[in-house]
Amino acid sequence: MRLVLDTNVAASGLLWGGAPAQLLDAALIGEIELFTSVSLLAELAGILARVKFAKALTATGLSREELVLGYAELATIITPADIPPTIAADPDDDQVLACALAARADLIVSGDRHLYSLGSHYQGIAIVRPAEALHIIEVG
Repeated sequence: MRLVLDTNVAASGLLWGGAPAQLLDAALIGEIELFTSVSLLAELAGILARVKFAKALTATGLSREELVLGYAELATIITPADIPPTIAADPDDDQVLACALAARADLIVSGDRHLYSLGSHYQGIAIVRPAEALHIIEVG
């Protein structure tokens, strides 16, 4: 199964436990394939640099760069598809959609309300929360 994680889901998985971390573990053992892009990795680095995440970052024992590089090694980095502006309220979310389209992803995993404003799918790709993605992976 091919997944694109919204940047906040990836950050959550790298810094804390729960469903996002379980998705990363599933990718680590080859149960799923993760896809990302250079722009999504840059956004991840920016998120991890925020002061409010400093304590969680320190607790990992890794630097921000090590976490981003580790995620980059876990995922396949692709060139996003060219898509028209789709989410006016948060244009950065278009990068998630463009990556998922180029990856021919089965799932976009997100908790972002802007992505959910599209409904449950984008061009045939399901948009699901991390716990729902885990359920789909277990059933599939």
